[in-house]
Amino acid sequence: MNIGLYQSAASLSALERWQDAVTQNITSSQVSGYKKRTVNFAVATKGELQTDPNAKIGQGGGEAMYFPKVGYGISFQQGETQPTRRDLDVALQGDGFFEVQLEDGRRAYTRAGELRLRADRTLVTSHDTKILTEAGDPIQLLPGNAAIVINPDGRVIQGGTTVGKLSVVKFENNAQLVPLSAGAFINNGPAPTQVERPEVLQGYLESSNITPLREMVDLVNIARAYEANQKLIQTRDQSLGKTLEMLG
Repeated sequence: MNIGLYQSAASLSALERWQDAVTQNITSSQVSGYKKRTVNFAVATKGELQTDPNAKIGQGGGEAMYFPKVGYGISFQQGETQPTRRDLDVALQGDGFFEVQLEDGRRAYTRAGELRLRADRTLVTSHDTKILTEAGDPIQLLPGNAAIVINPDGRVIQGGTTVGKLSVVKFENNAQLVPLSAGAFINNGPAPTQVERPEVLQGYLESSNITPLREMVDLVNIARAYEANQKLIQTRDQSLGKTLEMLG
């Protein structure tokens, strides 16, 4: 058995997964609050290659076979805060996520604070999910064109009247968050807790934490590694073919 062929094929598969993550990062680099997808490589042992003809299978006398193992992760590093001067744009400083409600009723969490008004004056994100208060209710603005002020503590004030307070929560471990589209996450662990002193900036948005140039460099490295493994497979295949021809 030519283990090298299987190892190179497994490497190609791992590189394809890395490429998928990098491509997603590049595509989403302009999405407000988006968090970078990361890929981690490790080595996994998959059985033994029998090298001692006198040893029984599974009873020693072999060498461990190693294959690449891929793990996915998310970088929750804060993105750069950019001024927009829009009253309904908000950005978080430090830890925390805005709490929103999906169309199916589930809670989700995001740092994308580009807000909009529905026809019924409900405050929603740019992806039409309701942004919630600490009590878990949607925020509905009052009729009229009174100025809207969003305080650093998350209170939404319209014309001197408080219409709600943005729910800003944090998690004991961000690794329990499962990514959805557009920079949103659902919780797959213990319930979050409210951030006691959130820092909400009105008129700002948090950009993604992705550096497109870095991702492009990764794509080049992936292409080179992919080509190298393809050549290894071709070389081993040719050597195996010549061996079979010699053996007749």
